[in-house]
Amino acid sequence: MSRKRIPGAAGRVDEDGPGFRRAAAQPRLRPPTRGLDWLPAAIRDRSRVRELDEGEALFRQGDKAFAIFEVERGRLRMVRNTAAGRSVVLHTARTGELFAEAALFATTYHCDAVAAAPSRVRIYPKRELLAAFRTDPALGERFMAVLARQIISLRASLEERNIRSARERVLHHVALHAGADGRTMPVEGTLLDLAAEIGLTPEALYRTLADLEKEGVVLRTTSGIMLRKRATT
Repeated sequence: MSRKRIPGAAGRVDEDGPGFRRAAAQPRLRPPTRGLDWLPAAIRDRSRVRELDEGEALFRQGDKAFAIFEVERGRLRMVRNTAAGRSVVLHTARTGELFAEAALFATTYHCDAVAAAPSRVRIYPKRELLAAFRTDPALGERFMAVLARQIISLRASLEERNIRSARERVLHHVALHAGADGRTMPVEGTLLDLAAEIGLTPEALYRTLADLEKEGVVLRTTSGIMLRKRATT
């Protein structure tokens, strides 16, 4: 079975440049909040589930915004279609993560949501959620905490996209998303997915990873990328 080509990367990136000092100074992101487990059981019981095949769209840019979503299994890729006809990957939501939260206060969805793998998504109608938040301010505060953490993550991603060196951008991404050991970033999906997520062409990512591995800076495994030592300029 052949792999599908994912939407291209946004922005031009230089493939040479300084090393890892800026990435080393970045704090690691907290693990994503695990869905809406803190919601009252009545709301969760009224939610529904949808199974998606790889490549199947949950919604399209411009569709009426009717709900927010939780990934129970798989990965959903948020893709924005530009006026120039390009597709840009904005974010990939993984198991336990929420997405499309802006739909609570929007009339339409501002991007496509497409399954990057066979996925299971729980659907929370926005009318019921908003009613619950108005009734119970504590629930609203919990949700605001979720959004605040996502803003932190978004700012880190924006900073990453401004790093022109492919080498430094890759190291920044691995350090920022490292797991409990502080050095190993789990990789779900293919390197094509990773390239789109960090805004590199697949060719630039392959070349950069090969150079870093040859230098002994990173070690690639079947499940992730590990920092072996700090890169130098």
